[in-house]
Amino acid sequence: MWQTDQEEPAQQQKLAESENAAAAAAQNSNNKMSWGTDLWDQFDNLSLHTNRGIDVLDKYANFLRDRVAIETEYAGKLRRLVKNYQPKKKEEEDNEFTSRQAFRNLLKEVGDLAGQREVVSETLQLQIIQGVTLLSKTLREDRKKCLNDGTVLQQTLSAQLSSLERAKRNYDKAYRDSEKAVENHKKADMDFNLSRAEVERYKNIMTSKIQQSDDAKNEYANQLQKTNNLQQQHYGTLLPAVFNRLQELDEKRTRGIREFIIGAADVESSVAPIIARCMEGIVKAGESINEQEDSLKVIERYQSGFQPPADIPFEDLSKMDSSIATQSNYSSVTYNHLTIKGTISGPKFKKPRGGILNSIFGSNKQRQIIEACITMKNSLTADGQKEDFSDLPPNQQRKKLQAKIAELQHKVDQETNTRDGLMKMKIVYEANSSLGNPMTVEGQLNESEHELEKLKNDLKKYQGYLDKANQLQVVNNSPQSNRNQLQNGHRTSRHSNGSASADDHNDGDDQPDDAGSLSSSSASPESGLGTSHTSLPGSGQGSANENAMGEETCYETEVELLQPLGTCRALYPFEATSEGSIPMNEGEELQVIENDQGDGWTRVRRANNSNGWDEGFVPTSYIECTLFA
Repeated sequence: MWQTDQEEPAQQQKLAESENAAAAAAQNSNNKMSWGTDLWDQFDNLSLHTNRGIDVLDKYANFLRDRVAIETEYAGKLRRLVKNYQPKKKEEEDNEFTSRQAFRNLLKEVGDLAGQREVVSETLQLQIIQGVTLLSKTLREDRKKCLNDGTVLQQTLSAQLSSLERAKRNYDKAYRDSEKAVENHKKADMDFNLSRAEVERYKNIMTSKIQQSDDAKNEYANQLQKTNNLQQQHYGTLLPAVFNRLQELDEKRTRGIREFIIGAADVESSVAPIIARCMEGIVKAGESINEQEDSLKVIERYQSGFQPPADIPFEDLSKMDSSIATQSNYSSVTYNHLTIKGTISGPKFKKPRGGILNSIFGSNKQRQIIEACITMKNSLTADGQKEDFSDLPPNQQRKKLQAKIAELQHKVDQETNTRDGLMKMKIVYEANSSLGNPMTVEGQLNESEHELEKLKNDLKKYQGYLDKANQLQVVNNSPQSNRNQLQNGHRTSRHSNGSASADDHNDGDDQPDDAGSLSSSSASPESGLGTSHTSLPGSGQGSANENAMGEETCYETEVELLQPLGTCRALYPFEATSEGSIPMNEGEELQVIENDQGDGWTRVRRANNSNGWDEGFVPTSYIECTLFA
């Protein structure tokens, strides 16, 4: 092999570098597993593996996005669920029950749960998903650079191998040509027929071919040296460096997935204690339900204070005077015909409207009480209740009044403290004008005095209501039967606040004509003094009783329809389940002949198919009334 003096040191230097690189690579391989040494020939597989790894990272990012969407939707639906089941304003009065309070606490805890799901969603979005996306983008860029560098190295090595292959082919051809030229020269030298010049020509050709073969050999040797050096450097240093970068990139991706999965679990774990407290709150809300306490609250709310009805006495007609028997018979007829107003007199005298109050409430004191009750009935509170709560049963009325008095007393105390503070401030300003002008608080002091006086008047008024409620005795047995009725020769009339007054028949004002006037007062479905379907004459009902009454009494009875007070429309269907009430269908139009007296029942009337009238009581809450002006 022929080599120049300048090529030998360069080749020796390249060999030394390749040996050093191989030694360094061997040392690295002894320290740890290295893609550069162990996978030196797996460029395509490593490229595919790293691409799949980044795809896994992107897939995990998509998983987190879908989970965040589910968490957000779940939290939103929990929020809407809590909002939809929040107690309505009309249900606030039921919040005193432990079951309702527990349900409200349950809704609060569920709302807190929704908040924690929102925290998980936001944290995953801001910390985990953004980190995964950024890592994936960085890894793809680094991988692309590594693959480009590896591709360049592969192309360089391939080009050098191609040069070596060409040099080898040239050397092979030159060597065969030189061998052929040497053979031709030998033949020509042994052929005596050829001239000296011809032999010399073959010699020159041989010499030229040998020189070309030597040159081709030297070129082949040079390319071989370059190829070996480049190949050693390629597989020992350059390509392992690229593979090691790919290994670091893949390990970074793997480590990132590990950290992100743990981070997502930490996000969930961070809200777990709060969620656990929410669960504890739900359990505590359930344990707070007390069925006995709720039962007591039901009693406190709906207890009327009335006594159950007493036994109905037996009337032995054989031991009674004829006048009493006649009056008793007339009373029963009257209460079996709730739709008529009867006046009993010799010359068919119609008693004035005021005579009803005079007959029922004989004394001036009683008339004053009923007039006061009527006045209180006309004054209603903002929530539609009467000012003195006389539309409630006695027991509930007293509780409402006591609560109102406590509220007013608290306001009086607050306003008193405010007034005292203003007075002290005024005294200080008067003593030292540099602190302020005493006239600035004069207007506030006057307003406070006015408001305090108003509150004290209201407090006194409600205390009066409470005193009346405590003094008035409940005579009747139920809120419905407290309407005007006759019992055992006594007449009882219910006041608007649920009280009753009774006058014996021995009073001078109680005459038979007044007894007929009582039929215009209302009777309740529970009182038993009316029937489910009562009608005026002409309807075919009640005629026998009227004839019997006429035979046993010496009075003539004039009957006339009660003038309607207005009309009403049935909001809901109602089935008559007790005596004195009548059924009605939804949307049915009826006449109002007596307003609700505070017991929840309104007396109505309608025409029947027998050219008569049906009337009785229906629940006030079931109808919508329109009263005449």
